[in-house]
Amino acid sequence: MYLHPSIRLLVLLLCLSQCTAPDKTNDIEPQKIEIAANPEPYNYYLAYRPSGPIEKVLFLLPGFGQMAESVEPETDLPQFAVQNNILCIVGSTYKSLFADSLMQNNLNNIFDDVIHRYKVKPEQFILGGFSAGGIILTRYTELCYQFPEDYPIKPKGIFSVDSPLDLFTIYENFEESRENAFTEIAVNEAKWCMKLMEESHGIPLENKETYSYLSPFCMDKTLGENEQFLMDVSVRCYHDVDINWRLKERNQPVRNQNYLVSSELINRLLLRGHTQASFIQTFQTGYRSDGRRHPHSWSIVDVPECIEWIKNL
Repeated sequence: MYLHPSIRLLVLLLCLSQCTAPDKTNDIEPQKIEIAANPEPYNYYLAYRPSGPIEKVLFLLPGFGQMAESVEPETDLPQFAVQNNILCIVGSTYKSLFADSLMQNNLNNIFDDVIHRYKVKPEQFILGGFSAGGIILTRYTELCYQFPEDYPIKPKGIFSVDSPLDLFTIYENFEESRENAFTEIAVNEAKWCMKLMEESHGIPLENKETYSYLSPFCMDKTLGENEQFLMDVSVRCYHDVDINWRLKERNQPVRNQNYLVSSELINRLLLRGHTQASFIQTFQTGYRSDGRRHPHSWSIVDVPECIEWIKNL
């Protein structure tokens, strides 16, 4: 049946209208909540509270070296959430790359406070992390199901935004970038991250037990299969698959990209019978708030669609 282009556009807009868009003239300012039990600078979180009844809780964690305040300039997720009766909580990653005991304790204290302060339930939480934040929250989610008695929440969903989910693989990629020395940016990042990993927990292949525990996923199954604890969780991995950008700007081929690992994670979950595991592929959607093109950005998340997914969990 033929539909005039204007009619097709109207139908599309009606479909998207189920999820309420944020009113930019009435942005909700976050409240800074201090957590005395956590060390600085992890001793607070930002809370965006909806005016209506809280239906879900969305917890966001930024990338390595970033504080909670860095999130809102890069994505509309907090404002879009509150306009849809979703309490949005934002934490800080700062110098954490792993869901180690320090970060686990920090997150536990935050979630305990959120549950008691806002009278929400452990199963109302959905977690979303960018880059290192995705590493931390994916492994944390697994731990919530692996050892439920030790964690205050039971997340219904987890999404990562261009996160390197295999710590063994990312270390190998850093080694290759350092040795090839194609671009200064890639080399400096590799040197810095390798130093951090080595100073924190040693070289991965020399400390397999530690990294097998910390890594959300391992391409080499003999090193660990922590993904088995995600079977009752809706899982999404977002990636801007722009191969040419990576080749031209970083001299990095496909084998060095975060989406290679994520696609394998989603495939293994599907093979296990998971029915809510999705690889969300975009193309040239990554832009920083200053207008720079970069596939490694919060903007690769289609915010209205993501919020609608959260509401339907």
